[in-house]
Amino acid sequence: MHSQSQLSLAEWDERYAELKRLGLQEPSYGGPISRHVAEGDLRLRRLKYDPSWAALNLWNFLLTEEDRLRTARQRGSKIVGTMKDLGTIPVMAYSLPNLVAFYPDGAWWIPCVMELSAGLLKVADDLGIDDSFCPVRAMLGAFVTEAHFPRPDLLVCSVGAVCDDFSAIAQRLPGLGHAVHWWEIPHRREPDKDEKAVALPGGAEAPSAQVDFVRGELEGVRTQLETLAESTLDDTALSAGIAMANRIRRSLRELRHLVFTAPSSPLPALELLVAEMLAIHFCSDRRETLRVLQDLLTEVRSRIESQEDEPDDGRIRVFWVNPVADLRAMNLFEACGGRLAGTDFLFAHALDEIPEDLAPLDALARTALADPMVGSGQQRAERICRDAQTFGAEAVLISRIPGASHCALESSLIADTVSRELDLPVVEIEVPPLCDAMLPTLQTRMEALVEVARARRKP
Repeated sequence: MHSQSQLSLAEWDERYAELKRLGLQEPSYGGPISRHVAEGDLRLRRLKYDPSWAALNLWNFLLTEEDRLRTARQRGSKIVGTMKDLGTIPVMAYSLPNLVAFYPDGAWWIPCVMELSAGLLKVADDLGIDDSFCPVRAMLGAFVTEAHFPRPDLLVCSVGAVCDDFSAIAQRLPGLGHAVHWWEIPHRREPDKDEKAVALPGGAEAPSAQVDFVRGELEGVRTQLETLAESTLDDTALSAGIAMANRIRRSLRELRHLVFTAPSSPLPALELLVAEMLAIHFCSDRRETLRVLQDLLTEVRSRIESQEDEPDDGRIRVFWVNPVADLRAMNLFEACGGRLAGTDFLFAHALDEIPEDLAPLDALARTALADPMVGSGQQRAERICRDAQTFGAEAVLISRIPGASHCALESSLIADTVSRELDLPVVEIEVPPLCDAMLPTLQTRMEALVEVARARRKP
C-alpha cells in the first residue's frame, strides 16, 4: 500500500466513523485507534496507517495486550513473563490451559510509543542502567513502576549466548523481588567432523550434544510451568501447542511471501513489522493472533488479485535487518521510495515451522538453537543473503540498535557479507527511541540507498 494511501490518525477517525455507519462488526478490543492516545500512546499521532479494517484490528489487538493480561489474572490464570528466547517458551506455556505468557522485553518500545512520557528510561538511569545500554533497559523501568503489565507469577529467562545488555538488566530482577527461572542456551557452533550433526529449522546445523543439552534445559522449564499451572504438560499437550504455533507461523510465512514478492507492495512496512511481532508470543491470545493474521492475509490477497494498488513507480526492494526503536522510521522508509523485500528482525527462528515429526521437546530445542542471535554473526549474514536473494532485494538496510553490545561488530560483518556475496548496496542507520531530531539525517541515508539501487537497475 503506497504512502499516499496511508492515513493519519485523524483521517483514521473519519474512516472509523464511516465504517461504523456501514455496520462494522468489531472484536471485543475494537474501537478507533486514536482512543489509545488518551491512554498515553502519544506516538500514534505521528504515524501513518494502512486504511483497512484488518489493519485496524491489528493495531487494536497490539495495543490492548495489557488489558488481556489483567483480564487473564482476574479469571485466575497464571502469568508467565518469558524473556529473551523470543518464540520458544511461549509455545510451552500456552500448551497449558491456565497459563498466559508475554514478553517483558517488548517494553523496549514503550519510550517510543509513549514518547518518553512514562519515564522508564529515567528509572533505569537511576538504577545504573544508562544510555550506554540497549533501549531494552526500559524493561527495568517497567518492572519497577509496575504500570505497564501485571506482575508476572513467574519469569523464565534464557542466559548464556544472549545479549550482554539484556543479561545485565535481567540480573537486576531477583533483587527487585521477582522469581526467575534461568535456563541456558549455548553458543551454537558448527559440528566438528567427528560429531553427529543435527539439522535445525532455517537451514543451520548444530552438534547433537548441544540439542541434547538444550532439551535438558527445557525439561527444567517444563517442570517450572507444571508447578505453576498445577497441571501436567505431557507430550500430547505440547504437540498440540506446537501444531497451533505452526498454524500461526504458516499464516505469517504466507503473508510475508505475498508482501515481499507482489508486483506492488500490498501492505505497508509498519503493519508488516507489527504482524511479525505477533509470532513470538501471540500477543497474549493465540487464537486471536491467528484470526488477525488471517484477516490481513485476506486483505493482502484481495489487493493483489484486484490489482488495487498502482504500480510501484520505481520503488526499491529493500531487505531490512533489525527492528527499529522508533516505529516512525518505517513510515519514513516508504516516503523515501523503499518497500520491504525481506526482513530479519532478530527472531527468524520464531517464523520457521517447528518440526512436528520429532519428540516435542527435541523439536523445541532445535528451534531455540536456530535463534540467529545464539550463532555466529557470519551464519546470520549468510541467511540474510539467502533470503535477500529469494525475495529479489535490490538493497539492504541495517538498523543498528543504540547501545546494543552485539550491533557494532555484527552490523559491519553483515554489510561486508552482503556486499561481497550479493553485490548489493548497503546502508547502516541508528534509530533512537524518538527519531524526530534525526529525521533529516535518516531521510538522507535512506534516499541515498534508494537512489544508488535505482541507478543500478538495468534500462
